[in-house]
Amino acid sequence: MNKDPIDGSRNEFIEKNRGFIYKMACSVCKRKLDFDNDDELSIAMIAFNNACDSYDEKYGNFFSYAAVVIRNALIDYFRKSKNSPVAVFSDDDQLDYIDYRASMRDYELKLESEFRRQEIKELSEELNAYGIDFELLVSCSPKHKDTRDALLNIALYCVRDTELLDRIRSKKALPIKELMGKLGINRKMLERWRKYIIALVIILAGDYPYIKSYLNIKVGENE
Repeated sequence: MNKDPIDGSRNEFIEKNRGFIYKMACSVCKRKLDFDNDDELSIAMIAFNNACDSYDEKYGNFFSYAAVVIRNALIDYFRKSKNSPVAVFSDDDQLDYIDYRASMRDYELKLESEFRRQEIKELSEELNAYGIDFELLVSCSPKHKDTRDALLNIALYCVRDTELLDRIRSKKALPIKELMGKLGINRKMLERWRKYIIALVIILAGDYPYIKSYLNIKVGENE
C-alpha cells in the first residue's frame, strides 16, 4: 500500500529538498549544475515529484527510492540526447560506465551509503561550529525514551520559532532563559541536555534528509 512521504504541501516538500535533488543530479552528471541553465536539474525535479507519486513503503527509504527515480530519468534523458556520451571519466580518471542493467537494489545501497557519508561529514562540520562532536554527542545522549521525546519536542519548538532558531545559529548556543519562559521547563534540564537539543535543532533545520529519515520521528495528533 502506498504511503505519502510528504509532510505538508507538495511544493513545500520539493522546495525543502532542492538540495537533495541538486546533489543527486550532480552526482549522476559528474559535474556541477545550475538551476537556471541546465535541463538536467529540471528533469531531476520532475523525477522527484514523480517519486512522491509512485513511492510505496515496500521500497524502503523514500530518499533512496527518489534517488533511483532521478537517476533513471537522467539516464533516459542521456539516451535520447545525441551529444551525451555513454561513458564519462570520473574524478579518479577511471572510466565510469553507466550500467543500465544494474539492479535497482544494488545501486540504491551504494547511493544511500554515499549520501549518508556525505551528510555525516557535513553534519560533523556544522556541529563543530557549536563545539559538539559525535563522541561528545553519544556521551551526552539520554537513555530513556521519555526524555528523548521531551528533548525532541523542545528542538522542534526551536526549529518552528524563527527568532529562536536565528538566535541559536547566530550565538551558537541554546537560549535557555527564553525556553524556560516560553515552555516552562526548568533550567537544570535545559543545561544538562543543551548540546543534545542543539544537535537535534541542527539536524531538523538542516539539509539532512537521510539522517532525518533514520531518526524515525513520528508526529502525534497534537504534535
